[in-house]
Amino acid sequence: MARKTFQEKLNSSGDLPKIVRIDDPKGAARLGKEPGCLMLIAPALDYDVLMRLIPEGKLATSEQMRAQLARLAGADAVCPLTAGIFINVVAHASEERAGVDPVPWWRTLKGRGELNPKYPEGVLLQKGLLESEGHVITQKGNRFFVQDYEQSLYAF
Repeated sequence: MARKTFQEKLNSSGDLPKIVRIDDPKGAARLGKEPGCLMLIAPALDYDVLMRLIPEGKLATSEQMRAQLARLAGADAVCPLTAGIFINVVAHASEERAGVDPVPWWRTLKGRGELNPKYPEGVLLQKGLLESEGHVITQKGNRFFVQDYEQSLYAF
């Protein structure tokens, strides 16, 4: 069986979105919440919608996106694991379309302004695209960060 393309992954939501109650104290604590909290598992297309909103020169973090999706769904939190996977799917699906209906995925950062090594071409493409929009990238060991990224955050 052939592997799905990123575009197919983007458009296959299955039973998502869904909200699950997290009663396990350790699971809730990992989300920074109390037991009984509601966690949204959002589909990839929800991240696609948010990533398209970020204008040139602005940035967003995966945490901001999760908070926005939780607010919109009336949940307490959004699953961080699926968020990371689906943000990556959006980036790769955009690149698969080769300039047709592009999503400015490079403007979405990991926590603390970190570039995402799982994006297309690793951090090199993201770094170049961010620098072309005026952002300064710094390196700490093997990791790359947008300097003073907080000043450029987009308010959803």
